[in-house]
Amino acid sequence: MRLATIKLNNEELAGIVLEKGILPIRALNQAKNTIWEETLLPLIKSGQLKNLTDWYNAGGKAELETLPGLVPQDQVVYAPLYRDPKRIFGIGLNYVDHAGDIGSAAPQGFPGSFFKMADTLIGYGDDIELPRLKEAQRTTAEAELGVILGKDCRDVAEEDWLDAVAGYTTILDMTEESILKGNDFLSGNPRYLTIVKNFPTFFSFGPTMVTPDEVPDVLKLEVQSVRNGEVYAKNVVANMTHRPARLVSLHSSIQGWYAGDVLSTGTPRAFEIKDGDVAECRIFGPDGFEMEPLKNPVKDLKKH
Repeated sequence: MRLATIKLNNEELAGIVLEKGILPIRALNQAKNTIWEETLLPLIKSGQLKNLTDWYNAGGKAELETLPGLVPQDQVVYAPLYRDPKRIFGIGLNYVDHAGDIGSAAPQGFPGSFFKMADTLIGYGDDIELPRLKEAQRTTAEAELGVILGKDCRDVAEEDWLDAVAGYTTILDMTEESILKGNDFLSGNPRYLTIVKNFPTFFSFGPTMVTPDEVPDVLKLEVQSVRNGEVYAKNVVANMTHRPARLVSLHSSIQGWYAGDVLSTGTPRAFEIKDGDVAECRIFGPDGFEMEPLKNPVKDLKKH
């Protein structure tokens, strides 16, 4: 099942993605007299997502196609999947190619990692704003596979990692690289990582979340960094130094997870973005599988 959050009548409502558009869960509730949560984060936190997915796969999908209230695809206006995750957790240098971009080696024993604040968050179509700060001279975007955690948990065994997962999404994670490179990062002390990752608009996710049952083998997914419609870099999840199962398990034994936490798993390669560009994350898989691409235009606040 695929879900999105859309803007409808001055509200941001969760909906189920169908062939011709998106059916808000509110419309499902009205048609079926059900009481599913109508926004995505409460749907995840309540534990209802699994039951809704089971119903969808047991014949509910066909029934949804007959219900009133569908928002046609050409009228859909996406919002972020949700705006207030408890935590956004990023993994750095998780592909060898990306590590080479900044003259470093991919971390082996433990993954490189960092937190992002929820107020950096934007959604599909929102502007990525390059900072006004005069020292900010080179911003990069990173297309990544996102893992959305489905429950509060600790000490998850690596073989059980999917039990903790609500779904996958596309992510664009931004870095103010000029500050990072100019302040001791290459000497092995990334003390400025929090600063360069947490400008407003520096984290975009969505527009859809795909439940794990639609992804038989996450290791076969290909993540593409795309600038102005052209693929800049790509790689498959199997080539990560630290794969999603290890990331979910390991960090569950460190800080633990809360339902709705977002794990951004690393990028094939970062690319510089400038005023007027469009940054994009595309994710593909075997047998024609693809996620709805995430696209964000770039606006340089120094010029506007």
